[in-house]
Amino acid sequence: MTYRYIVRNLFLGMVSLLTVAACENGCTPVESEIIPQPLHTYRTEGTFDIGETTKLVIIAPEEDARKIKQVAQAVGVIDNENTSTAIELIVRDSVEMMSSPEGYKMNITPYKITAEATSGAGLFHAMQTIAQLGEKNGKIPCGCIIDSPRFEYRGIMLDVSRHFFSKEFIKKQIDAFARYKINRLHLHLTDAAGWRVEIKKYPRLTELAAWRSHETWKEWWQGERLYKEEGNHDAHGGYYTQEDIKELVAYAADRYITIVPEIEMPAHSEEVLTAYPELSCTHEPYRQADFCAGNEAVFEFLEDVITEIIALFPSEYIHIGGDEAAKTSWSNCPLCRKRMTEEGLDDVDALQSYFMERIAKFVNEKGRKIVGWDEILTGGLAPDVTVMSWRGIEGGLQAVREGHKAIMTPAEYCYLDYYQDAPHTQPQAIGGYLPIEKVYSFNPVPDSLSQEEAALVYGVQGNVWSEYIPTEEHYEYMIYPRILAIAETGWSIENNKDFEKFRKTAERESNWLRAKGYNTFDLVNEFGNRPQSLATIKHKAKGKKVSYAEGATYYPQYAAGGYAALTDGIRGGWSYGDKLWQGFIGRGGIDVCIDLEEITDIKSIAADFMQICEPGVFLPAEVIISVSTDSVTFDTLARISHNIVRDENTSFKNFGWQGATRARYIRYEATRGAQGGFLFTDEIVVE
Repeated sequence: MTYRYIVRNLFLGMVSLLTVAACENGCTPVESEIIPQPLHTYRTEGTFDIGETTKLVIIAPEEDARKIKQVAQAVGVIDNENTSTAIELIVRDSVEMMSSPEGYKMNITPYKITAEATSGAGLFHAMQTIAQLGEKNGKIPCGCIIDSPRFEYRGIMLDVSRHFFSKEFIKKQIDAFARYKINRLHLHLTDAAGWRVEIKKYPRLTELAAWRSHETWKEWWQGERLYKEEGNHDAHGGYYTQEDIKELVAYAADRYITIVPEIEMPAHSEEVLTAYPELSCTHEPYRQADFCAGNEAVFEFLEDVITEIIALFPSEYIHIGGDEAAKTSWSNCPLCRKRMTEEGLDDVDALQSYFMERIAKFVNEKGRKIVGWDEILTGGLAPDVTVMSWRGIEGGLQAVREGHKAIMTPAEYCYLDYYQDAPHTQPQAIGGYLPIEKVYSFNPVPDSLSQEEAALVYGVQGNVWSEYIPTEEHYEYMIYPRILAIAETGWSIENNKDFEKFRKTAERESNWLRAKGYNTFDLVNEFGNRPQSLATIKHKAKGKKVSYAEGATYYPQYAAGGYAALTDGIRGGWSYGDKLWQGFIGRGGIDVCIDLEEITDIKSIAADFMQICEPGVFLPAEVIISVSTDSVTFDTLARISHNIVRDENTSFKNFGWQGATRARYIRYEATRGAQGGFLFTDEIVVE
């Protein structure tokens, strides 16, 4: 059936097509002050005044018309007969130059806005554009907009396992995501901290595995990590009933958002293996994180769970995790060893591949596809598997080069649980430093890909892990406004992105979000990156050669500038993740020698270090600074001892010497404490 407010506007719709074509040729191209930035915007003189007297015309399938009308009514547009202005939204079999069903063409005159698309989703996005354009003062500039998404998949992951969030909270976020044309909501439903979805065949998943002994993940993780029976006076957690899930799925679908469920396997499954210990290698609760890959009962369990999940979620994809599997018990487990022998598998990595391929085959037989974190590449991929690349983009690049789709979500750019401003100004986060500018700078398709490979980059996703985010207010604070940068990266072509203009619009949108009851980061008063990192510095060792003692070289993953890093004049920011800090993990700690090339007057020698205890980054226990004129005999200038204290902060400390000496060679040593971990320093400054 077709939902029509005014049939006569079919003719006017055809006239508008001609107007759009003329607009493309004769109007001035401009940038729109909305997020995400449309593909093409053209302006003419005049404005369309939107208001309660504006007539609404929807010519679309009835279900689509119902969804779109909800947005229009939120803007204040209702179906009036006696008015001189109208908004007309039409679904057509085809729209010229429009290949995506989510795209639209819009023509704006002083008396009418006409939007056309090949699906209800396209008209829904058009209505969101109209809403943003008209919110400043109700006046929408005349012209035309031709808009289409860059990527088919534009997502955000919400972690409801580490901390459980209500369905009302999820709905509230869906409303905001729809405004910015995000079309996938990935729910991380299961992990050690709690199982969050009702599975009727396995009630212990919600009777026990959904409840733990502490309210916050941090307290639970640092304690005994116990699970509690539902109803226990000190049980903390929760879960979504199957009716809750159906309600959320329908709510999201009304806003053209698909919910993608994630069921973790084979790792991150401590909660399952406590509720059903017979599914682990040792059959003991509280002992294992990985399912037993040799046990047929495991596959029966997972197939039963997936069958119920598929019945609840109409998503094309089922996310099956696959990340961070230690597999420590597999090599000693009789059932796993038997499976490896029977299947001709060489090692536990091949066994993991077998595990994931078997699950993929089952999901495919149910008419769905799987997506998993990039560790699923280990041992090879089953056909038709999509990779979600989080450890950088390398996993995604490997996937597309092997003919698979990839969703780019590298932690460096897309982990919204990282600090978004100077750590000392922010609530506790898991670490890192990811301001909105860096999120916005991400390009999911590097130039190294061929045209065919680039076409397999399915999209982009922001992830908000909740280990250190226990409240709804804190969660929103981490999401907004950075998710706006993800939204524009997913929708807008690279050439249309301009951070300075985006930032101004994001500031306005932050005000809108706050007015609607969302708790957002204060972008206007952003502190910014570590001041030392904002400019290179000059000092007597800059550009001088640095040699590393045997066994004390830097860790390859944190090379910074390599052998030149400690004297290149470049200082690091708030996190070692910016690749400006050089990391050391070896037994010898740091032991380097700088050659100043000639005997030089020296007044100070110093270096900064950082400490972030949770990921294992610590200040040094001792620093020794020595000098020499011949590189053979060194005189010790300073021996600095430091008592390492574990805390929850990101902190920095300068270890140095001041005085007066003459030398050509400077030896700088820093040793780790008993707790081990990384040492990170950015520059040895000599004055």
